Amino acid sequence: MQHNVAFSFADGKTLFFKAKHNELLLDAALRNGITIPLDCREGVCGTCKGRCESGRYEQDYVDEEALTEQELAERAILTCQTRVHSAASFYYDFDSSLCSQDGTQTLQATVTSVQQVSPTTAILHLDASASSRLDYLPGQYARIRIPDLEGEVWRSYSFATCPNDSNQLQFLIRLLPSGAMSDYIRHRCQPGQPLTLEAPFGAFYRRHVSKPLYMLAGGTGLSAFLGMLDELAEQGGCGQPVTLYYGVTTEADLCELERLQSYVTRIPGFSWHAVVMKPAETWQGKCGVIPDHLDVSLLQGQPFDMYMCGPPPMVEAVRQWLSQQEITGGQLYFEKFVESNSKD
Repeated sequence: MQHNVAFSFADGKTLFFKAKHNELLLDAALRNGITIPLDCREGVCGTCKGRCESGRYEQDYVDEEALTEQELAERAILTCQTRVHSAASFYYDFDSSLCSQDGTQTLQATVTSVQQVSPTTAILHLDASASSRLDYLPGQYARIRIPDLEGEVWRSYSFATCPNDSNQLQFLIRLLPSGAMSDYIRHRCQPGQPLTLEAPFGAFYRRHVSKPLYMLAGGTGLSAFLGMLDELAEQGGCGQPVTLYYGVTTEADLCELERLQSYVTRIPGFSWHAVVMKPAETWQGKCGVIPDHLDVSLLQGQPFDMYMCGPPPMVEAVRQWLSQQEITGGQLYFEKFVESNSKD
């Protein structure tokens, strides 16, 4: 039996490889050409320290000088002493440049369809089956090269799917009044066209879930959460309640509502709420901004994990609200995206 393993680093790069069941993590990494900084290999020096962000593992020997009891409780690991018991991801607080692999992959893909699902959003479907399987952590993003433009023009988008053997990829694209990708999607993108991608990038991905999980999406920031939710659905949930808030400017900006509703039956404990900032008179759902609808009593009463993906003003508004409410028991993870409005 083999398990898929991911190593993520402080510079946002991720390396993927396979480890045998109960194999030492360090041995599996070295066998796949990945060199993690290390010294003693005896569980004493702490040089190969990391943290398990998801998955099951056991450690052979960890000296009390290398990891404290608190660190062990927070799933800190020593790579030389960790045995892998499931698919897992590990984080290291240094750059991937200290390892011998680059970690990114260039893929050739073909457009299978493009759907404009709202005045401001399109869904781009790509078939990258001609390339080797792309592994990434749901929540990470790819860079897509825009064809037919002078020079190399790239834009970054979060995966709206989880990894799959057939390399079928999906992205939510924000349509701006004018922009390199927006103009391509509106006027030139057709099924059968080739596209070049580079991936994966980013340090925004789901960690091990041991507390109630909140996902806060602004606009096409929903894309990253769709990939995470696909993965949770495949796994049959995470044993904790999962709540998604999906904020948009107008009701017309909402998309993938049927897909979101399908997760209610596929993920135990999942619920979601659409929040419209400028609703029409006929809108019967939640209005305003996401912090208006967060439950202070729940957030103050228990630890939680909160993931945010959307425009910087949304992320900052939530962080400011949490500070004003003196809510300190949560672990925050966020991805701010800045939309390009140029043709450069």
